[in-house]
Amino acid sequence: MAPSSIDQGVMVDALMCLRPRQREELHRRLALLQDEQRWHGGLPVLLLDRCWLRLESVRIDQLANRLPPDSSREAPELARYRELLAAGLQEWQAQQLCWQEFGGDACREALQRFWRAQERGNQGWTLERYLALVQQYRQRFLSQECRPLPLLVLARQGLPAASQHALHWLHAETDHARRSMRHTCA
Repeated sequence: MAPSSIDQGVMVDALMCLRPRQREELHRRLALLQDEQRWHGGLPVLLLDRCWLRLESVRIDQLANRLPPDSSREAPELARYRELLAAGLQEWQAQQLCWQEFGGDACREALQRFWRAQERGNQGWTLERYLALVQQYRQRFLSQECRPLPLLVLARQGLPAASQHALHWLHAETDHARRSMRHTCA
């Protein structure tokens, strides 16, 4: 997953606005994560809604239910169309082959679902980003002594389509590395 499109200053501001109880919850979640012995679906992901200053913890295995990723781009009809374009076919040829393989109605429906999702906006929360988060979380959990906690800062509703949910990795303070959260977001 690409680095977040939100700058660290905004992240620091968002964390500084948390109420003391929310900060305590964040630190508690970080400490609990350090005590985990193995990777499992119950590990937490934090969601921060800056508009309402709401911090929510969601199990990684429930994240897709709580924050459904947009998978309309992954429809088989559209994936095949992209494959054909990559193979060098012209757009009209690729479309014609897709219509022959899947049928015109299925292709139209896939395009309509895709465009509806684009109009509605998904704040960049696609199936690809969701799967990347899960993969990175697992890799970081298994490979790092001080396990980072993922924090998704939710994009504000009603902003331009370019506004995306931003992923940050929070690290617990340790004796050998006294780091504050403001310096550890990646």
